[in-house]
Amino acid sequence: MRRRMRGVAAVEFGILLIPLVMLAFGITEFGRAIYSYNTMAKSVRDAARYLTSKAPGDPLERDTAACMAVYGLPVPECIDWPDPPPIPPLVTGLTPAMVQTCDAISPCIGVQSVILTGTGTINTVTVRITGYPYNSFVEYVMPDIIFGNIAVTMRSQL
Repeated sequence: MRRRMRGVAAVEFGILLIPLVMLAFGITEFGRAIYSYNTMAKSVRDAARYLTSKAPGDPLERDTAACMAVYGLPVPECIDWPDPPPIPPLVTGLTPAMVQTCDAISPCIGVQSVILTGTGTINTVTVRITGYPYNSFVEYVMPDIIFGNIAVTMRSQL
């Protein structure tokens, strides 16, 4: 009886190894997706905070905010950088073309940039990333996805 039981643990381990490895890859890919989303959410918030202290409608400041959302640096010339850019984006695959900035002078579709109150108007600033494609390293465990809009709206100080 004992002779027939030799190697059973190795066979059981072999059977369970494949699902365990797939589970480990799935956990790491899901964690990487959450990290990417969190990084973009923070960069959009920083870009919106930057725009709240600037005059509405200035295209140079809007480009600077878009560069802050992508590269984390307030450099307006990133819009014209060659491909590949001299510095990497905060998240792989993110480009300034995916960033929209809205304010009272240059509103976006579906975003209310001026709020009328009983005491006057409130100008708001919105920065959003649209259509970011998340590319998975292990597509058979977690497929490629496209994130929904990541947006932040703040009250302008001016």
